Amino acid sequence: MQKLFWVLSLALICTVAVAAEGLSKAEAAKVTQGLLKDHAESLLVERKAEMDSQVIKLGDLKMPYWYKTFGEAPKGGRSLYISLHGGGGAPVTVNDQQWENQKRLYTVKEGVYLVPRAPTNTWNLWHQSHIDRFFTRLIENLIVFEHVNPNRVYVLGYSAGGDGVYQIGPRMADTWAAASMMAGHPNDAKPDSLLNTPFSIQVGALDAAYKRNQVALQWGQLLDDLQKASPTGYEHFTKVRAGKGHWMDREDAMAIPWMAKYTRDPLPRRIVWLQDAETHQRFYWLAVRGNSIKGRSRIVANVDAQTVTIESSTVPEIVILLNDKMLDLDHDVTVLYRGKTLYQGLVARQQKVIARTLSERGDPTSLFCAEIVVKIPE
Repeated sequence: MQKLFWVLSLALICTVAVAAEGLSKAEAAKVTQGLLKDHAESLLVERKAEMDSQVIKLGDLKMPYWYKTFGEAPKGGRSLYISLHGGGGAPVTVNDQQWENQKRLYTVKEGVYLVPRAPTNTWNLWHQSHIDRFFTRLIENLIVFEHVNPNRVYVLGYSAGGDGVYQIGPRMADTWAAASMMAGHPNDAKPDSLLNTPFSIQVGALDAAYKRNQVALQWGQLLDDLQKASPTGYEHFTKVRAGKGHWMDREDAMAIPWMAKYTRDPLPRRIVWLQDAETHQRFYWLAVRGNSIKGRSRIVANVDAQTVTIESSTVPEIVILLNDKMLDLDHDVTVLYRGKTLYQGLVARQQKVIARTLSERGDPTSLFCAEIVVKIPE
């Protein structure tokens, strides 16, 4: 009896200690606002030259960009459309001309229409690993300097730009409110991560080079199959335009108003994360570190009330990021995997988690204040 009392007392002390180490909900909100203010003020100084020159430099690479603003800014912030030019494995002059063409190709009713110039002139100019870093930094800048709403960021691209959308659409799916591919080829890309990201495919019926017309239908079928298994997700459409070749006579512009219907949910209740060969360390409210950062790995998870369920995982360890919009951090959180309880208890709100998730993306709507690290049983 005395031993049982000692165990229960120790458990109570540990629970109280965890709570005491963390921030209250009000304290976490106050810390978040302070960090956001400092972050914005810092960017306005440190990246002013970058915005003025309209060139982002990362290492030895640089990405010039052009943008134009349309309409009045909504209360929640402007939309952002990142439009990727064609070209690819061609001389600099060809890709420069494609960049100029893309500036005139589309207009939007409201928002920032932005056309970056690819940092390289290779065939895969829009889906090399550095592209993700350039776009993350670009969006972070536009949130502060142009008051862009991070939940209304869209990506679209034509030809080689379409190749890029097939690739970065899924691997950065937690960034986009929607994505639209025009006249491109997916290469080895897979659509599984698009559960919460609407995706459109348009190609000319006569666009037979690299079998673009055929693979568009194949990718559309993949999305059809995924949607049958998850009826509330994988919003998409596939349009093969009769009589059109590689140029679709701007009929594909209907993708702009189609995308504009959608706003990203930064905290979806269910996530399918299939890593690309180019890996990321975070996807919505999941993260991986160390040996768990693996190309082609797959995690499926959901959150319901106070319970996070890991439905499947091919990595040994997962970091679950939490905030008070997802669940109530003043009460116990449970993590399940195949009927086993991997964690149950309070999770402390911590300033370091808020600061880290802010520094990763600069996205004020995707901040977390707590985390649980779980090992997946073999």
